[in-house]
Amino acid sequence: MPGTIRFDHVGVTVRDLDRVTAFFLGLGLEVEGRAFVEGEFIDTVIAIPDSQTEIVMLRPPGGGTSVELSSFVRPDPEQGSPAAMANELGLRSLSFEVEDLQAQVDRMATEGYGLVGGVGEYEGVWRMAYVRGPEGIIVALAERLG
Repeated sequence: MPGTIRFDHVGVTVRDLDRVTAFFLGLGLEVEGRAFVEGEFIDTVIAIPDSQTEIVMLRPPGGGTSVELSSFVRPDPEQGSPAAMANELGLRSLSFEVEDLQAQVDRMATEGYGLVGGVGEYEGVWRMAYVRGPEGIIVALAERLG
């Protein structure tokens, strides 16, 4: 029976591709590639005729699941809910395991990105925080303790 081979990437549609790319580069992700995509292939897949999007593929150091940032040239992007909270239906966060959670949170704060709530600790195993990044994207940062 055919099945899933691996989790390849998560796609996030953004307005300001350079700003959001810089945010993820600050987390330590690396640019895998950047390109414009248009034509029959993308029109068929996303069901938007005559579309054009610019994408940046980002990957974590050492490999793993990628993040695809996409910014539409045409048609114009549609505004989502940049202040969505965790209980709003839909994709709510991208999660990354980090070293030194507090240093990451502090660095992001200097760039204007604040916590959604606070820093929590789960059973002495994980420390975790939600940070609201550019365009309302919530990034969950988790540090393994011990």
